[in-house]
Amino acid sequence: MISILVTGASGQLGQSIKKISPRFPEFQFYFKSSAELNITDAENVKNTFAENRFDYCINCAAYTKVDLAESETKSANLINNEAISILSEWCREFRVTLIHISTDFVFQGIQNIPYKEEDQTKPESVYGTTKLAGEETIQKKLEQYFIIRTSWLYSEFGHNFVKSMLKYGKEKESLSVVYDQLGTPTYAGDLAEFILKIISSKSNQYGLYHYSNEGVASWYDFAFNIFKISGINIGLKPIRSEDYPTAAKRPCYSVLDKRKAKSTFQIQIPHWQDSLIKALEELN
Repeated sequence: MISILVTGASGQLGQSIKKISPRFPEFQFYFKSSAELNITDAENVKNTFAENRFDYCINCAAYTKVDLAESETKSANLINNEAISILSEWCREFRVTLIHISTDFVFQGIQNIPYKEEDQTKPESVYGTTKLAGEETIQKKLEQYFIIRTSWLYSEFGHNFVKSMLKYGKEKESLSVVYDQLGTPTYAGDLAEFILKIISSKSNQYGLYHYSNEGVASWYDFAFNIFKISGINIGLKPIRSEDYPTAAKRPCYSVLDKRKAKSTFQIQIPHWQDSLIKALEELN
C-alpha cells in the first residue's frame, strides 16, 4: 500500500484531496493540518517522518495571503521557502517523493502566449518571490520531486474568489471587477485528481509541471460566469487594475502551458467553465 502524507490538509487543496481519497483504497493517507504538523518546525517534521513510512509527501501548506505578504515578508518566506528546505531534507533522508504546489505568480506576466515550465521567471510580489525560492530549494536538495505550478485556485472549501462572489451577490446590487488580468481559474478538485494520477502512475518523470484548467479568462469573465450560472442578478462592471490598487502586483497574463503534464501523464484537462459548473453544484 502506498503511504501518503498530506500537509496543510485543512486548506482548499488538502480538503479536496481528502474528499476524493475514498476512491483510492490502494493509498493510505495521513492528513495533517498546519496545527497538527507545523512544517516550519524541523523537529516536528522529523518526528512525523520517523514515526511513519511515507512514500509521498503532498505539500499543500503555504502562505497564500498575497497582499499581506508585502508587509509580512518574513512569515511568507518562512512558510514558502525555509519550511520547504526542512521538508526537502527529511524527504531526502527518508526517501520520500515530494509533490509541491507552486504558483503562476512566479512569472512577470508580460508575454501573451501561455507560459511553459522553462520560461523565465520574474516574480513581482513577495508571495511570488517566496514561492519561487521554495521551488529552487527543492530543485537543489531533491531528485525525487514533482513541482506543480497552478493558478487561480478555488473550491467548495476555505476562502476563495468563487465564494466571495457568491457572498457579494447576496449583499450588493453592483460590483466592479478587473478585466485586464488574464489567467485560468482552476478547480482544486481537478488538481487533486491530477496529483493522485501522478502517484497512481508511479512515474519517475520528476520535475516541474504546469496544471490549470483549460481556457483563458479575466477576473471579470470569471465573476460574470459565477453569477450567470448561479442565477444572480448584479450590476457587474469591468474595471482596469489601476482602478483597483492592491499591495501586491499581479501578473497581467499568467496562462499556463500544460502540454508537458498532458503528454507525460496522458490526461485530459476540463475547461474552466465546465469545472465551475461542477464546483457550484457542490457548493449548492
